[in-house]
Amino acid sequence: MIAIILGTRPEIIKMSPLIRACESMGLDYFVIHTGQHYSFDMDKIFFGELQLPLPKFNLDIGSGTHGVQTGKIMMGSEAILSSEKPDVVLVQGDTNTVLAGSLAAAKLSIPVGHVEAGLRSFDKNMPEELNRIVADHVSDFLYAPTNGAKENLLREGIGREKIIVTGNTIVDAIYQNSKIARLKSNILERLNLRSKDYFLVTLHRQENVDDRSRLKEILKGLELIRKCLSKPVIFPIHPRTRKMLDNFELCANGIEIIDPVGFLDFLQMESNARIVLTDSGGVQEETCILGTPCVTLRETTERPETLEVSSNILAGIQSQAILDATKSQMDNTGLWKNPFGEGKAGKHIIDHISREFSLAKG
Repeated sequence: MIAIILGTRPEIIKMSPLIRACESMGLDYFVIHTGQHYSFDMDKIFFGELQLPLPKFNLDIGSGTHGVQTGKIMMGSEAILSSEKPDVVLVQGDTNTVLAGSLAAAKLSIPVGHVEAGLRSFDKNMPEELNRIVADHVSDFLYAPTNGAKENLLREGIGREKIIVTGNTIVDAIYQNSKIARLKSNILERLNLRSKDYFLVTLHRQENVDDRSRLKEILKGLELIRKCLSKPVIFPIHPRTRKMLDNFELCANGIEIIDPVGFLDFLQMESNARIVLTDSGGVQEETCILGTPCVTLRETTERPETLEVSSNILAGIQSQAILDATKSQMDNTGLWKNPFGEGKAGKHIIDHISREFSLAKG
């Protein structure tokens, strides 16, 4: 039996190809939803949109400090894993859910598979960097999305026999859902947007939104883009970011702030944007796959492949640098080669797990 632990919407997206592979192969599996970012009631719609079965277990942890959140997830996961006794636990990425889920499984001597292993920003001020390092070092199977990620793991002394290069499951998710998005989403019409005639923004990382001076400087950069490049700047705002804007009494003049949108709507917005500005690692990947130029509002990235193929540029958070980076991406044609695989990572991972544990069909 396979246990899949997830807790954020990006994890649901990136684990969806594994869930679909388990379903299509008839394997016995279950999903634990920790509720790290949202309550399960809010995420029910998301599972429905992606046409996924609902999780068997819901912890409803909610927000909190890193220690509180991680501890609660460990406690809840441990109880379920002790009762269900799966053959293997799969986690994905770099969240507190990944840290807690992998530790809970490892302490119970249940093998752990880390999907998207080996990513490194080399910036330990990022909580996500610490999470991914710990998860990698307690995991038994490290599913690296690229050869670069594999090399990071080897440099840290992880055994070559534990590392499997699979490609990134986000490619699977985008390929599987882009057609559905084109058919079902009318987000451009609803927002009165024209393809390739607007900028899209996402912003949620702690180091950016919890620091008033950094957040203010980023907003100033977005305002300069709106003023100098004369295109709408659309900002589906993360709940954490909205909270901090209110706390800091900041506003974004000329920026069109909207409520968060679902994955299908966001896919349409990403694929039709002229440029996407983000501090999200996942969005750096998605834009690279979709052929949309990206400007990253950080000084480092754990997705160096996007820089190597020139789909992405690091701008930092200074307002003039953000404007200059955006101007430089205006001439980007989007004709790079996707470095994240052919879109079969989910099947590769589940095939490997099935062979390792001789899993029977459910």
